[in-house]
Amino acid sequence: MSNELLGIGMTSQRSRNRLVDRLREMGIASEIVLETIRNTPRHIFVDEALATRAYDNTALPIGHNQTISQPYIVARMIEALLEGKVPATVLEIGTGCGYQTAILARLVNKVYTLERIDALLNRARDNFIRLGYTNIRTKHTDGNLGWPEYSPFEGIIVSAAPNEIPEKLLEQLAPGGRLVIPVGRSGEQELLTIVREERGFSEKRLDWVSFVPMLEGLG
Repeated sequence: MSNELLGIGMTSQRSRNRLVDRLREMGIASEIVLETIRNTPRHIFVDEALATRAYDNTALPIGHNQTISQPYIVARMIEALLEGKVPATVLEIGTGCGYQTAILARLVNKVYTLERIDALLNRARDNFIRLGYTNIRTKHTDGNLGWPEYSPFEGIIVSAAPNEIPEKLLEQLAPGGRLVIPVGRSGEQELLTIVREERGFSEKRLDWVSFVPMLEGLG
């Protein structure tokens, strides 16, 4: 890994280690998720002016009224997605700057990621190239539509909150697959895990959360 990716000072490995220790204290139990976060350079996914805060356990702005999610929330969602078994294929709704995508790409065989804001997607693609990922497929589209050409997906993870679960995402979930999604209006959002079972879907609430709203159309 280059010096740029390794980081120095507030972006160094020591800062990443402190973040992982904090996540473990907060209840993240999956060692594979914690180690992947430890080894993923979050500072390259934020503006240089914010790099010294990259390993704080906080959301940070990435432009276009969007944020890079708090590391705890990223860890919580991915841990829930991997519960039971690691999915081979994951659909991610809301690429953003690509940080969560990068973590997923270290854990599953193939990540299909959708982003409605073209400028953010282009930045994320550049980051994937810098990190040498070859198992990520990207698309500039409305996330509410999913990606039917590559469905069904064993896992779907959503990084913005719709008022209701999009029907097309449920349709694209494989039998036994898991959907992790925040749902609800601002101030009353629940993080849910939905599992597709033989006779419908089961639902489990994980947490109260605060996400940007899931919008329709392209940005």
